[in-house]
Amino acid sequence: MSFAIWALIIGVLLTTMALSGTSLKRLPLSTAMLYLAAGFGLGPAGWALLSPDPLTYAVILERVTELAVLVSLFAVGLKLGLPLSDKGWRPPVRLAIVSMTITVALIAAIGVLGLGLSLGAAVLLGAILAPTDPVLASDVQVVEAGDRDRLRFSLTGEGGLNDGAAFPFVMLGLGLLGLHDLGTGGWRWLAIDVLWAIAGGLTIGGALGALIGRLVVYLRSRHKESVGFDEFLALGLISLAYGLAVLSHTYGFLAVFAAGLALQRVNKQPRRISDAVPLETGLQGRLAEEALATHADYAGAYMMQAVQGFNEQLERIAEVAVVLVVGAMLSYTYLPASAGWFVPLLFLVVRPASVWLGLLGAPVSRDQRILISWFGIRGIGSIYYLMYAINHGLPRPLAEEIIALTLTVVAVSIVLHGISVTPLMTHYARHKTGRQGRRKDD
Repeated sequence: MSFAIWALIIGVLLTTMALSGTSLKRLPLSTAMLYLAAGFGLGPAGWALLSPDPLTYAVILERVTELAVLVSLFAVGLKLGLPLSDKGWRPPVRLAIVSMTITVALIAAIGVLGLGLSLGAAVLLGAILAPTDPVLASDVQVVEAGDRDRLRFSLTGEGGLNDGAAFPFVMLGLGLLGLHDLGTGGWRWLAIDVLWAIAGGLTIGGALGALIGRLVVYLRSRHKESVGFDEFLALGLISLAYGLAVLSHTYGFLAVFAAGLALQRVNKQPRRISDAVPLETGLQGRLAEEALATHADYAGAYMMQAVQGFNEQLERIAEVAVVLVVGAMLSYTYLPASAGWFVPLLFLVVRPASVWLGLLGAPVSRDQRILISWFGIRGIGSIYYLMYAINHGLPRPLAEEIIALTLTVVAVSIVLHGISVTPLMTHYARHKTGRQGRRKDD
């Protein structure tokens, strides 16, 4: 197919999304649903313009999904503005550690007892499907860095943390299948894949984010240097954190997430720069922008606003590309009979049970707990781990079975959560506003 035809297709899709973006926010639809449908139509079942066979192109698909997750994790880190000492961090951390571990265990048990999988294959399936997706969960994420809504903050923090925290379980599943060295009695897995890789990734990313962020603010506010190129700052920090973490045998996903968190905390004024601020400088246009970028009080806030804006655009482009490919991949798999009961069991039993057990005793309301239980969105992170496992030698028959289950879960999640997110979050916002109004009256 010629480049001109591809340009026409992409142009129509992106222009349509740009023109209908406001309308979609009022409808029980998500952009991911439309991308999925478009990808299916462009795939072998439709016009056959996309042919992303997951077994043939596993290496390319792993890299594409990896890039999408990295961009999204950095964006999530930039949005979470609560101090790390704040109690608001407890629910997302418990969801990312306790609830995800329970999810892997429950899926593994279902895999062994209900699907007839070996223990290694069942653990691997659980690790692939356990992480929630930060790319597709934009409608339930925090709106800005100062957002303290417990529901949004918990879901956003969970999606940022568990995409990296799922890696030890992936390595455990591969090890039980004989595709990764766990060490005698599992010592290597515990010491390297769990303790060192998690702690090292968070430390490397956090140190780089804080160091580079402070250096940029210092150069701008004290020496009027390093102004502009904030897009390069975002891409450079993501690349540095990921590259150094992987070379250090730690988890690049956690490093990039921690880099975003640390960079966000360099900003001493997390509020957005108002339109009135340029007037304070007495300048207009580009000169006003440069004045803000080098102002001692606003250099951090300006840097954060520029980096976050660019990264959000990257995140949307990544979502389009990857979900289109996921839609096209659906033609290469089959709908297993087990999916008829496995998918409802995952969304209606496994996810709620893991959330309720993980949040026992947490200061989370009943409504928030129910919505957190429902919005366990599966997506691009699961596709990445699937491709990662295939590229590490997963036997073809087992790979085909896990591909079928994973793609089915992701597709169903995109549709079900896409339909329900607008009405449920609208109801939640109204209910929250009503409760706040009653408190004021009292």
